[in-house]
Amino acid sequence: MSDAINLETEKKEIYRVIDASISWAADKNKDRLYASLAQDADFFIFHPDSQSTVTGFEAFREMTEKVFMDEKFRATGYEIKEMKINLSRSGATAWFAGRLDDFGEYDGGSYAWVDTRWTGVLEKRDGRWVIVQMHFSFASDAK
Repeated sequence: MSDAINLETEKKEIYRVIDASISWAADKNKDRLYASLAQDADFFIFHPDSQSTVTGFEAFREMTEKVFMDEKFRATGYEIKEMKINLSRSGATAWFAGRLDDFGEYDGGSYAWVDTRWTGVLEKRDGRWVIVQMHFSFASDAK
């Protein structure tokens, strides 16, 4: 890794981007969400269920408008735990792993992702970090 890269500063900025990708929902600040993501065909998310894979930013934008911007959706809280962030030697790529608790309501019913495993990859593009890929899962042996 280049001597010019301040590892702690980069990790703080990466954490800020990761946090923005989930914290935006509290006030439905789409600009904050979209700024944290790669806005191209490379963007990809695996969700815990097999029906919700997202390929490409435009598909994600459509899902966001349909689901999260719907007045029936309301985020009620989240917590990021055990976050680990690593950078490539070049300083242009980073990957993370942590656990996420995410809570909300949709159409009067509540949801809770508790102890969700959350991994992802970021790239530094035009001087700023963006998430390119994420994967959410639940441990199959958790009770």
